[in-house]
Amino acid sequence: MGEKRLGEKLLQIRETLELSQSEILRYMGLDEQYSRNIISNYEKDHREPPLFVLLGYARLAGICLDAIVDDDVDVPKKLPATPKHRGVKIPVRRPRASKR
Repeated sequence: MGEKRLGEKLLQIRETLELSQSEILRYMGLDEQYSRNIISNYEKDHREPPLFVLLGYARLAGICLDAIVDDDVDVPKKLPATPKHRGVKIPVRRPRASKR
């Protein structure tokens, strides 16, 4: 186990879901607290994301957290995936309307 592939996996998830760095923050409900630069730092392994950010990625991708943090587990090629945790209801945040 390890976290050598963490940034790579976060980038893979975001790009597979076809989201910009700003969009993924909005979908996770973090766009008012964070800027897209923080996502860039996570993807480049310059900073380690907190657990709630990793959980946000996992929920958006429909995968378990171990697929993100365990180097021996690959992120599915097709996302969002069918969640492994059947029967557990997870609230999905919808993006808020932008303030323009």
